Amino acid sequence: MKHLLEVDSVQKHFNNKLVVSDVFLKCETGDIIGLLGRNGSGKSTLLKIIFGIVSADYKFVRIDGKLKRTTSELLKEISYLPQDNFIPKQFSVKKAIQLSIAKSKFDDFCSDSMIQSILDKKIRHLSGGELRYLEIKLILSNESKFVLLDEPYNGLSPIMAEKVNDLLKENAKEKGVIITDHNYRNVISVSAKLILMVSGKTHHLKDKNDLIDKGYLWEEML
Repeated sequence: MKHLLEVDSVQKHFNNKLVVSDVFLKCETGDIIGLLGRNGSGKSTLLKIIFGIVSADYKFVRIDGKLKRTTSELLKEISYLPQDNFIPKQFSVKKAIQLSIAKSKFDDFCSDSMIQSILDKKIRHLSGGELRYLEIKLILSNESKFVLLDEPYNGLSPIMAEKVNDLLKENAKEKGVIITDHNYRNVISVSAKLILMVSGKTHHLKDKNDLIDKGYLWEEML
């Protein structure tokens, strides 16, 4: 059964400046939506507003047609990966996994060769790429229907970014994913739909060539 996240009429003022305005987006389970835009265009703020950790002047968030008014209602339905690492450094990898996912899923989660290679380490001893991979996999493995990823490719080598893309494609069969990152090539390669944010407004694109028409990329950058 498909699930549907609808976000509309989002407005946010910050210091009397309108930073997000009249946003509308729809995400179904099975979708990977790439949210692109220059620095300061409102991408991260929008994800935080959807998740409920930043307040908005107006917002309507519906899941399967039902309006969700409180952050606590959204927590069961939506997961959020922040830009910064969130697992405490003193944890072991095993402990981080055990605290985050159901016991019945532990063996399946750890059968991943990437996870196997770090299972006996402490979080503080992981490379940036290993830690990001672990965080993304944990976020994708919970029960939520939708996942918001803010800068998931941060600090990843090209090989690690490919592994993350495989992970996203595999999990998007069950979930709806909205992803924003400055690494536009990865976002374009993994996303079925693209949205460009300009000055806090969303522009729904037909295909990646619209990124040139809208002035986000030059032709040779695609």
